[in-house]
Amino acid sequence: MANLTIPTELERHIDEIITHYPPQHKRAAVLWLLHLLQEHFGYLGEEQVEWTAAKLGLQPINVFELVSFYPMFTSKPRGKFHIKVCRTLSCELAGSGRILDHLKQKLGVELDENTPDGLFTISTVECLAACGTGPVMMVNDELFENLTPEKVDAILYRIKATGRLEREPLPAPQAAHPLEKRILLANASRPGYTGSLADYEAADGYQAFRKALSMKPDDIVHEIKESQLRGRGGAGFPTGLKWGFLDKKSGKPIYLICNADESEPGTFKDRQLIHYDPHQLLEGILISCYAVGAKVAYIYIRGEMSLGAKILLKSIEEARAQNYLGRDILGKGFDCEIHVQRGAGAYICGEETGLIESLEGKRGYPRIKPPYPAVIGLFGCPTVVNNVETLANIPFIVKNGAAWYRAMGVPGSYGTRLICVSGPVKRPGYYEFEMGKLTLRQLIYDLCCGLKGGRTLTGVIPGGSSMPVLKPNQIDVPLDFESLQKAGTMAGSGGVIVLDEMTDIVNATSNISRFYAHESCGQCTPCREGTLWIEKMFHRIQEGGGRPEDVELLYDIADNIDGKTICPFGEAIAWPVKAFVTKYRSEFEKVCRNGEATDANR
Repeated sequence: MANLTIPTELERHIDEIITHYPPQHKRAAVLWLLHLLQEHFGYLGEEQVEWTAAKLGLQPINVFELVSFYPMFTSKPRGKFHIKVCRTLSCELAGSGRILDHLKQKLGVELDENTPDGLFTISTVECLAACGTGPVMMVNDELFENLTPEKVDAILYRIKATGRLEREPLPAPQAAHPLEKRILLANASRPGYTGSLADYEAADGYQAFRKALSMKPDDIVHEIKESQLRGRGGAGFPTGLKWGFLDKKSGKPIYLICNADESEPGTFKDRQLIHYDPHQLLEGILISCYAVGAKVAYIYIRGEMSLGAKILLKSIEEARAQNYLGRDILGKGFDCEIHVQRGAGAYICGEETGLIESLEGKRGYPRIKPPYPAVIGLFGCPTVVNNVETLANIPFIVKNGAAWYRAMGVPGSYGTRLICVSGPVKRPGYYEFEMGKLTLRQLIYDLCCGLKGGRTLTGVIPGGSSMPVLKPNQIDVPLDFESLQKAGTMAGSGGVIVLDEMTDIVNATSNISRFYAHESCGQCTPCREGTLWIEKMFHRIQEGGGRPEDVELLYDIADNIDGKTICPFGEAIAWPVKAFVTKYRSEFEKVCRNGEATDANR
């Protein structure tokens, strides 16, 4: 083992984390170990890599390939306080470019340079799941929202004066709008509700779990099928049907994974459930584990959501202390453990098989399907992967019944949906309402109170940055799965991004393309080469070197990525590019014809 001095308490913590995984798969602990070592040493050099490899019985190359793949890791020393400014579309629309310029001027360094005193390093990062409060940045693992140059100066002053980083308090939950129907957000709306176990139990928390333990597991699966709950992570696949695909005859352990890798630009809804009502998610996971026969569940949370990970870890210990977790839960003979797995900044890990690869301690390369995770998933065992919002619905369905759930929403899109809105609206944030009962126009002009400064709407991305944009004459569409699909787009992850007359459409498309070029895992040739080609074209166009034929070429490249990759990542860049080029063709033609450079900080 490398000659590296590890504090006793840290190594004890590392040894405990390794026990969260099967002995023959302790490699799965590697991301946690790298996070902890980087937090302690400031970077992951050769000694840290070799120590980790020896600890887990790996070759150093198995560890180094992760340091080079996951953006949150670095092999070079950074400043004591690493400032990471979000550069994706919602934050750019809110002025992140000006914040970045201000930081560079204030500290006298360029990107990824350390200040002479070793205190600061500035970098750009991709979406931080705080799109409604942009511009945002992280300093080390702490998030700072609603930034202004003055607020940035105050943060820097406090750090320099104290040598410490102070966390901003968690803001109060957003107040409900009269048009909302809050089910998942009901507890967070209660005055004084803290999300603690005591508060959750006082609001009838874990009663659905108690009821579930008195039911037959197959009856719970049947109830979820009858409810017609559809996945809330993006694809909208029927949850009960997914559970029914599990291979229960193999004799192998069954695993459940909660996908909390919320990294689709424009999306920040799951973060609210984790921050304000974590036990609701834990109860949903426990019921789901009991229903499908899983004894271990992993919550894979994106690395940038460090506060969410801490909240979940604390809530898990609260639940274990009351015998909601562990062995012989509530005396019913059911054993179950929930562990938190922290990612390290790769968007591709939101895809369920890429997530599984990452959870196993590898690069997040999506797998070829079939076989599907329900047959061969985590550690080669049957696995069900569900999104945070999906699992948070489970206690309500078990408690109130499938018919109660189907009484909300519209056929094919039952229940409520969490939607989050960013961009130049007066009231950005997150909302919950019955699916299909509100239109996109009502969401923007009633719940969000319209656009700032009386500006004119020019477009709306309805389901996260990978979804095709809608023009203003298309926003009377009801917000449900089928209606949005008929309108030529999808509900996706529920991240609505509003664009106005001040938005440079070509630059907005370039921003989206840059994100996907950065986040491509590189496994598929069309995606690896095509995303970079599109990014380079946009760079040339924005520098004033556009050509008339570039408009059609952008569409053709995107079309040659669409549907030709192992996972849906190809569509994630192809769909928005094709939609923007088609619907705003005149703006692209103008820039490419005249060779006009676009203003990225507008």
